[in-house]
Amino acid sequence: MLAHNLADHVLAVADWLTLHVTLWVLVGTGLILTVASRGLQIRHFVAMVRTVSGSRQGSRGGISSFQAFTISLAARVGVGNVFGVAAALLMGGPGAIFWMWVVALVGMATAFFEATLAQIFKVRADDGSYRGGPAYYIALGMKNKILAAIFAFITVITCAFVITSVQANAIAGTLLAALGDTGATPLPGVWGLTPAQIVIAALLFVFSAMVIFGGIRTVARVTEWMAPIMALVYVIMVAVIVVVNIGQFGAVMAMIMTSAFAPEPLVGGLGGGILAAIINGTKRGLFSNEAGQGTAPNAAATATVDHPVSQGFIQSLGVFIDTIIVCTATAFAILIAGPQVWGSEGVNPANLTTLAVAHEIGAWSIMPMALLIFVLAYSSIIAAYVYSETNMAFVTRSPWALWGVRVLSVVSVVIGALVSLDLVWNAVDIAMAVMTVTNLVALLWLAKWGLGALRDWESQRKAGVASPIFVGRNNVHLPGDVPGNVWTNDERRVR
Repeated sequence: MLAHNLADHVLAVADWLTLHVTLWVLVGTGLILTVASRGLQIRHFVAMVRTVSGSRQGSRGGISSFQAFTISLAARVGVGNVFGVAAALLMGGPGAIFWMWVVALVGMATAFFEATLAQIFKVRADDGSYRGGPAYYIALGMKNKILAAIFAFITVITCAFVITSVQANAIAGTLLAALGDTGATPLPGVWGLTPAQIVIAALLFVFSAMVIFGGIRTVARVTEWMAPIMALVYVIMVAVIVVVNIGQFGAVMAMIMTSAFAPEPLVGGLGGGILAAIINGTKRGLFSNEAGQGTAPNAAATATVDHPVSQGFIQSLGVFIDTIIVCTATAFAILIAGPQVWGSEGVNPANLTTLAVAHEIGAWSIMPMALLIFVLAYSSIIAAYVYSETNMAFVTRSPWALWGVRVLSVVSVVIGALVSLDLVWNAVDIAMAVMTVTNLVALLWLAKWGLGALRDWESQRKAGVASPIFVGRNNVHLPGDVPGNVWTNDERRVR
């Protein structure tokens, strides 16, 4: 009872932060960066697609631009696209999807700037790979090591424990629901755990440990093929539903737009009202695409590229793929299913998407959906580990500390699979709000560096250079010299 009450209080705090702080700072920053860059997410959309298509090459023995993209994509295309959209619809109504679009469209500019800054201010790690992210550009760009250390510490805890626990909890809940009564009898002497819970926790332990203990390079190799495949499979499933019901597309769009500005819920069985739509659309949009949150730049910085803007384009496109394509397809599938699904007894964010898909294409899809969600959430777990290790490396280079992050990540996966995490699910919104506001302040402070890099890339392209090359010293487009030697001519010859 106490834990339930605490979870409710934490949820109230998270909602207040979202409505009065995160929403305004997140959308406001995105709009400012969009205007300052003259709508780069629109002007350079074709360049983003072309950059992704050629990003598998050029790693020179390091982590390729495409691998860095898939690490962040693995975190983005996770339970946020399945549970997050379902939660947004149940609590915020169809209008929440509109506000998810708003967060994503302005978030494409935000994602560009944070990824570009992560590349500009990255450093070389002891193993020859690169490290970077908000902690690094706050310390090197803003020259504020205290704020950088605070951000890094929050990120380590959020990613290594909170996010990994949440993702594991989602996996366990989905698989247990798919298995039904199989293995549902609690075992004596093991805290009331069922055989199914124990097996799922053991499998997650093994799969997570195999990759996480292998380090960031292992994660890059795994996510390079797993993230695109899982995203494609999921999109195909919901695309089939969209195509079969394309005649209802107009009605669904009208439902979303009308509900986005309605003072009261308009659809029975779903939440709604403009405040609920804004709050839940913003929270779930941020949890899904991570634009401005400060996590994805940690992956973006690991890439070996010739120009920071290239990785900025790739990460910006990732936001579009995650929210505008995948989340919208999920919402369409749920809304098409109708009130007989989302208004039925026992429906919740953990099973709504699966039930909607099963309603449209058949009960046979329940187990494949459970397996798919397993892969989606599992990929997010190992991506969250990358973020936590990158930030721990900023705080200390001690091998014991880095191994501690790996152990914490694996242990939190097991905990998440075994216990109820209502409190953690609600706390993740607060943790992300703190990270987001800190990161967005840094983005505005350092926007001149991102704009300078964009002008440098554009000027080279205008001069006919097919693949622009960035140099951080004596660059007329930058407000100063980039600290360190990553972007000097000497370092480029080493790479």
